[in-house]
Formats: sequence, C-alpha cells, structure tokens
Amino acid sequence: MSSHELCTDEEVTQLVHAFYAKVRRDAVLGPIFNGHIDDWNHHLAKLVDFWSSILRGTGRYSGTPMQKHIALHHLDPALFQRWLALFKETLNEQPNQAMSERAYASAQRIAQSLWYSYQMNRQPDALPTDLDFSQG
Repeated sequence: MSSHELCTDEEVTQLVHAFYAKVRRDAVLGPIFNGHIDDWNHHLAKLVDFWSSILRGTGRYSGTPMQKHIALHHLDPALFQRWLALFKETLNEQPNQAMSERAYASAQRIAQSLWYSYQMNRQPDALPTDLDFSQG
C-alpha cells in the first residue's frame, strides 16, 4: 500500500484535530501547549501538513520541530509518554486502523528522536536515555 492509499487528507485532518483537542484539555499537557501556542488554527494547519507528510508522503511540511522542542524547559519522559498515550487513545478512535498503526509507529520514533535531541542539548556529556514504550 502506498502512502497516498493509506489514508485521505480528511482522515489526517480529523486525527490531528481530535488529538490536539484532547491535548488542549489535558491537565498535564494542556498548560504546556496552550502556554506556547498563540494561534491554534495556524498551528493545527502546520500539524496537519506534518502528519500528511509522514502518513501520505505529501512533502507539505517544512519546519524545524526539533529546535522548537529543545527550546522548551523542563521536559521529561513522563510528558512524552503522556503525549503518546493520548495519541494512541485518539488513534484507537479512528476508523482507519492501518493509518493508526503507521501513525503510532511514527509517533514513537518522533518522540524518541525529540527526547534524544532534548537530552543531548541539555546534557551533552551524558548518554541519552530511551523512552519506555511499554506504558503505551
């Protein structure tokens, strides 16, 4: 199955909007995201482009998410695991489970990559630790 056959733009948009509605309401993640995002409509459009690029191979996203996350203070594994848990919960509600499976595998890789980069930026002399995906 090619990337374009995996899901539609509408399915990607539905996923992103449903997920970030949960994030915004979440007691742990909501204050972090709401404290850093001024224009949610603009941010959601970027996130749709990001996930469309990953899941559909559209190449619509251009940006530097790594730098934005490294600039945040006080990130820890529990925050990444909470993000992944909410993402998985949202994916389980989607009718397209093939899309959900690929999205979750991608989300785990993205979270791990962001966590590695964050640690290496904050503590360049220490070995970065892995996220524990067994909780998801």
